[in-house]
Amino acid sequence: MNILMTGGTGLIGQAFIRQFNDNQFTVLTRSMTKARAILPESVKLIDSLVTLPNLDAFDAVINLAGEPIIGRRWCEQQKQVICQSRWHVTHQLVELFKLSHIPPEIFLSASAIGAYGNRGKETLTESSSFQISDFPAKVCIEWENIAKQADPYTRVILLRTGIVLDPRGGALAKMLLPFKWGLGGRIGQGQQYMSWIHYQDHISAMRYLLTEKRIDGVINLVAPECQTNCVFTQTLAQVLNRPAILPVPKVILQWAMGESACLLLDSQKVLPQKLLHSEFCFAFSNLKSALTNLLKHTLN
Repeated sequence: MNILMTGGTGLIGQAFIRQFNDNQFTVLTRSMTKARAILPESVKLIDSLVTLPNLDAFDAVINLAGEPIIGRRWCEQQKQVICQSRWHVTHQLVELFKLSHIPPEIFLSASAIGAYGNRGKETLTESSSFQISDFPAKVCIEWENIAKQADPYTRVILLRTGIVLDPRGGALAKMLLPFKWGLGGRIGQGQQYMSWIHYQDHISAMRYLLTEKRIDGVINLVAPECQTNCVFTQTLAQVLNRPAILPVPKVILQWAMGESACLLLDSQKVLPQKLLHSEFCFAFSNLKSALTNLLKHTLN
């Protein structure tokens, strides 16, 4: 396949390109220097979608672009950066689909389970309603609405991704240091559900969805086994052979992170129903086996 990818320098983009190098990749990047340093030489780089008259040269488009949503407090300026880094690129891609005489057959566009809002113990599938109750939900739903405008021209899949487990970055990388020092523990009361996925299952599912023509629309990219934060942190501590006895109180987290604390405190118990009803097989359905696989090189 000849694939156009945005967000190709992120963890998921890099992993996908390196593992599925039987494809040809063109990557949109804001930094040619950075991209050239971390991506294979065979990858073609562009710094603007304006250089493309249409998408006729591509078989598929994978849209992963977006400013990290966690890591900085959500002042109004940062919120605009988070929104526009997702919405603007997606809108540009939709316009290129419209201009194409032979458009790509598939458009994989990123989203997140934050679209569901804070739902407690409710089991959520792709057919569940969404609630624009907070900033993450607003970002995701508008992101998806823009991507869906490509529906008349291609098969659109919206990747509602959970917490991607990868020790090289993201949430797991941030958790490792305090847990290795024995300073880890549950967040708040620890009853909020964490819907996670091993990065290998994430990119394998993306590869599967590129060619599985019977699937479209929203896809929950999470493992079948969802756990509460309390169970997640206990399991991580067990795999690292460390205690998990220092909880982070909700009020402290909200003071430190502001509004963005909802990313750690909200609960989404998400089930990957469409993938479970398909022929896709998860390599890591169990949290302990997933963490053991990811952290085997760091264990003493």
